[in-house]
Amino acid sequence: MNHTMELWQLFGGLIVTLIIASAVSYVLKHKFGATSVIENLEARVNAWWVMILVIFAAAALGFYGVIMLFFVVAFMALREFLSLIYIRRGDHIALVACFYVILPIQFILVAIDWFSMFTIFIPVYAFLFLPILSALQGDAAHFLDRSTKVQWAIMIAVFCISHIPAVLTLDIAGFEGGNIMLMIFLILVVQASDVLQYIWGKLFGKHKIAPTLSPSKTVEGFVGGVISASVLAGLLYGLTPFTPAEAALIGFVICMMGFLGGLVMSAIKRSMGVKDWGNMISGHGGMLDRMDSLCFAAPIFFHLVRYYWT
Repeated sequence: MNHTMELWQLFGGLIVTLIIASAVSYVLKHKFGATSVIENLEARVNAWWVMILVIFAAAALGFYGVIMLFFVVAFMALREFLSLIYIRRGDHIALVACFYVILPIQFILVAIDWFSMFTIFIPVYAFLFLPILSALQGDAAHFLDRSTKVQWAIMIAVFCISHIPAVLTLDIAGFEGGNIMLMIFLILVVQASDVLQYIWGKLFGKHKIAPTLSPSKTVEGFVGGVISASVLAGLLYGLTPFTPAEAALIGFVICMMGFLGGLVMSAIKRSMGVKDWGNMISGHGGMLDRMDSLCFAAPIFFHLVRYYWT
């Protein structure tokens, strides 16, 4: 069976799953009322509908469609991050460079598959030149704090997110044409881990894992969610060049990175005094609230696959 047929079969399976999930949330809401847990579940299902439909629409447009999709995602994530930090007039030229120079160049480097430059452009060149642009404006007030926040905004919102479509550029022997399914595997497993951690936490959660950073996360939710998502990854090995055991192991690694990334992003939000990055997605905050786990999981996944399978 060719990869295109497998892709559309996967899409059909996910649509059926979402229809069932929507039906379950509808029944629960009418049986028990609009409790906070049921409303949160309904919002998560709706977010999955949007995510799956957008991803497969981009996949239908091919490689450059996926690149453009995540370019837009990174743009929106960067806007959310930068809108929450302390900005002075001296930072304006650096912010213009973030949106209209660094962001497009990073995705162009992914599109032309210039690996050596794609992996160092932001951590080396952008990190050096962004504070230079601010320093040239002559404003020293809170300079280190301002520069560091802009650097990390571009690192998380652009560099990390760009590793998701970069999966499509990996040259894996015997897996030609299947990279789109590998990218979907990454997204499904990491996002499923978030949902499963929420469900396990609501069902069995008693011990908070990081009460000051993310009060809703529990040890039971974390363990149950990561293990069950790792099992799911093993079951989805057909989307990948991995064996079932390899898929489960990689699933475990990216779920762990997703969880830790979520904690880091929660810590950043708490330090800024906000609950959500934005309000773009009903019930789920902004783009970064949906992408926080993937921001940390995607680079690790990309480099693991590149090192061991290409």
